[in-house]
Amino acid sequence: MNNIIKEILFNIKYVLGTFIVLFSITSCNNDLLDTKPLGVATVGDLTTGGFEADAFGLYGQLRNSGVSNWTRYWFQSIRSDDAQKGSSAGDQAQAGADFDEFGYSNDSFLNNDNWNEHYKVINACNDLIDAINVSGLTDSGTIVNMAEARMIRGFLYFDLRRDYGEVPIIDQKVIEVTDGIKPKSTVADVDAFIEADLIYASENLPVTWVSNFDGRATKGFADALLAKLYLYQASESNSQEKYTASLAKSEEVINSGVYTLVPSYKTLFSLEGNNSTESIFEVQQLVTESGQTFSNNYYVSQGVRGTGAWDLGWGFNVPTQTLVDAYETGDPRKNETILVSGEDDGGYGSGILPGTPPLDQLYWNKKAYTEAATRTKLSQRQNNWENIKIIRYADVLLMAAEAAFKTGNSALAADYLNEVRARARGGANVLPDITSVTLDVIKHERRIELAMEGERFYDVVRWGDGPTVLGSLGFLPKHEWYPIPQAAIDQSQGVLIQNPNY
Repeated sequence: MNNIIKEILFNIKYVLGTFIVLFSITSCNNDLLDTKPLGVATVGDLTTGGFEADAFGLYGQLRNSGVSNWTRYWFQSIRSDDAQKGSSAGDQAQAGADFDEFGYSNDSFLNNDNWNEHYKVINACNDLIDAINVSGLTDSGTIVNMAEARMIRGFLYFDLRRDYGEVPIIDQKVIEVTDGIKPKSTVADVDAFIEADLIYASENLPVTWVSNFDGRATKGFADALLAKLYLYQASESNSQEKYTASLAKSEEVINSGVYTLVPSYKTLFSLEGNNSTESIFEVQQLVTESGQTFSNNYYVSQGVRGTGAWDLGWGFNVPTQTLVDAYETGDPRKNETILVSGEDDGGYGSGILPGTPPLDQLYWNKKAYTEAATRTKLSQRQNNWENIKIIRYADVLLMAAEAAFKTGNSALAADYLNEVRARARGGANVLPDITSVTLDVIKHERRIELAMEGERFYDVVRWGDGPTVLGSLGFLPKHEWYPIPQAAIDQSQGVLIQNPNY
């Protein structure tokens, strides 16, 4: 832990110097290309309150860290039965064994990155919260900035809770190295801390922002993440009270009138789909027509790994045959999620992919794929422009369906499920409405709708299906939680205790 804190002390005093960049953007026909990503601002963008710039910087840190780069999908996707390492056989082979085969490592660069980078941004949130408290300011702009910091901190702890279970709660500005050395808190205590941050955010964040602030945290983000937190707690304890709470929070989002499903599932995963009506929270990425790039390697590392025109990325996080076989006949979402070597790309403009060989993988994540026209327009082959979707409206509808079913309202559950399926079918004579709701039906719909988006592993675990679904891959009950990095334990001089059975 000491190294984490030292890094924060030396490198993150305040984010303004690092993430506020003065630049001009060339005008173009697509308004989305003119929108600066969060964490990048001009002086005219900073509106009210003395902490606006610091709040802006937190979003830049989400993008420029292991919170949302390729580390994210190693933990959130590759561990599931829907995805595997990809790339070539020898590329990151040890990491493949760690995440594909549950050979979890307490001393891998990915584990260290996941832990360190989450706490790095948490400490930046704490710095801003402390500065606001010291200032004594209570104007509306400052309260919103406080809510943004607490929203992001709650989100980060939710990530850590899903990956490690019991984690240290660091809730104050780190001045001395020892301030950052804390023992693990129980999952219940971590959940209570997350809940307090999210409730504060829900009560103080705006419902929407004006368009030049697209991507800033909203009340909807807080309510949606609360709904998910309550759903996890309900699944783990079979608590009717928590299912009821999850449904209530989901329906706050649904009834807000702010969000709707994008008519085209394909459009959702494109430049045009950035900050759509379905977006509840996305990490912002941007390529301007003048060539400036504000992005990380999340999508770059998932692109088709080929040569020449097919050098679209590094080739990681690819679908499994198990996922391919899970789709219902005629489900249009299959063709917008699974890209197949040796077959036409299905209207994306690049024609037929090379076969296997020369490509190393049969399947690729089509949600990371891009249209040829966009690549040409931006003079880039690799995807630096699609926002990273943290939570979207379809997820909320499916959470509401599950919570409604678990509280005895199957008719309401069917309504929410069928809303998602209606968008998926896109007017075609496929995917008939669900008339008889079961938990298996809900599990299937979550799997298919959110495939390759980082929900499957956690869903399987919270449902108690890990040994059944993932056992053949090596999953054991201890694999619900990842081991805490050994470096963090060593640096804490024994204050941190390793997770059980590691």
